[in-house]
Parts: sequence; structure tokens; C-alpha cells
Amino acid sequence: MQIGFFDSGIGGITVLHDTLKVLPNEDYLYYADTLNVPYGQKTKNDIKKYVFNAIEFITQQKVKAIVIACNTATSAAIEEIRAKYSIPIIGMEPAVKPAVKTKKNIDKRILVTATALTLSEERLQDLITKLDNEHVVDLLPLPKLVQFAENFEFNEQIVLPYLQEQLSIYDLSKDETIVLGCTHFSYYKNIFRKLFSSDVNIIDGNNGTAKNLKKVLEEVNSLNEGNGNISFYCSGVKVENKAKLNDFYNLFKRLDAIKEIN
Repeated sequence: MQIGFFDSGIGGITVLHDTLKVLPNEDYLYYADTLNVPYGQKTKNDIKKYVFNAIEFITQQKVKAIVIACNTATSAAIEEIRAKYSIPIIGMEPAVKPAVKTKKNIDKRILVTATALTLSEERLQDLITKLDNEHVVDLLPLPKLVQFAENFEFNEQIVLPYLQEQLSIYDLSKDETIVLGCTHFSYYKNIFRKLFSSDVNIIDGNNGTAKNLKKVLEEVNSLNEGNGNISFYCSGVKVENKAKLNDFYNLFKRLDAIKEIN
């Protein structure tokens, strides 16, 4: 059986990319809700409706687990999704926990970037309250990065000025870790790197999610049931067009190149 991956758009490809390294012997279904992207500027009720529609479709395709590879969708709907479906549902959350746990310098800070909805949701706020005893976590929404990614805009000359402008309110020399709390943001890790010294950690939750998925599948004896095949769907319609499929696979190549740089 396949493993389902769901995101509002192409952000979840960054999570699937890491998962293919951890679980190469599985088959995957990737669902991008391209008709409704971006989620970060929608109401919570609208997001719940989109997520439920997508998960209902994915469960009908004979999947053994689903990864909600979207921090915003996880924040808005995962508890209700888990209550409705019996198969394992893996969610995403900004990597605040590892950022806090690995913090070395007491004078340094942690900057968490994500969509505005993810940053304002109770789920993340509770996590920060629980972990951030030293009050060193700063929050920064970067909604335009999602739009850039969905438009396949990876030109540094366009993206870098936006990041410089948004980050200008912070003293970047005080940051120890930058958390990329939206799966779309991982496409720009190499551009973030240009704004911070080499000793600043730039992390996301993708690899942790992949390892968690592996652990869950091990617990139910459901590992290694495929060959790394991927089927792509855009809002319920299977992608057959070669040019569109190439767009998806070129994203994997971009992520491979970023890994090599970092």
C-alpha cells in the first residue's frame, strides 16, 4: 500500500524528499491542493474544509498512512482528522523543540519563521510556552515565500531582497537557530544561508517527520511495501501531463542541490 502525502501545494515535496531517503522502499501518493493554495491566509474553518476533503480523497486510494506535510494544515485540523480516521496520521510542527533543546549560547535567540496562521495557532503557542523558559523565541511570518514557491520563483535576485526586508527588524547577529516552520520555506534554505553566519543553524522539521513516519510504520509491521514510485494529484485530479510531472521532479533536483550546498 501507498503512503499518502498532503500539502496545500508543493511545500510537502520537501518532506517527501527527505522521506525518500529514509524510506526508499515505499510507494507514495502526493496530493497538492493547488485549487486552494495558499492556506496561510485563509480562515481556519476554510482550511479545515480543504483538509477534510483532501484526506477523504486520499483515504479512498488505499493508503496505509498519511503525512500532513503542511504546518498550517496540521495546526488547523490534525486532531479532528485523527479522530475521524483509524490509519496513522503524521503531522508537522515547526522544529522549535530541537532548536530549544540544542541551544548552546544563553545570549543567543531562536527565530521561528512560518505562515501567520501557524504562528498564531494555539498548538504552536502552547509548545513555545512549554519549552521557551528563557523567552528567546522570536516569531516571523513570511507569507510571500509560499507564493514564490507556488510560482516556481527561486531567483535569488527576487527572493533575497524580500527576506532582507522582512528580517531587517531583527539583529541577526543574535540568532543561533533559524527554524523554517513552513515546508515551502525549505526551498530557500540556500538563500537564508546568505543572510546568516556559518555558525547559525537553519533547520526544518522534515527529517524528523520522515523518521517519525518510519517509527510508526515499524510499530504496525508495515515497512518496505513498494519501490519508491510516486503518483501526483492536484486537488483530486491525477497528474498525467509530462511537463507538469517534470515540474514536480525538478523540485527534487533543486532540493538535492540545496543539500549539497548546505
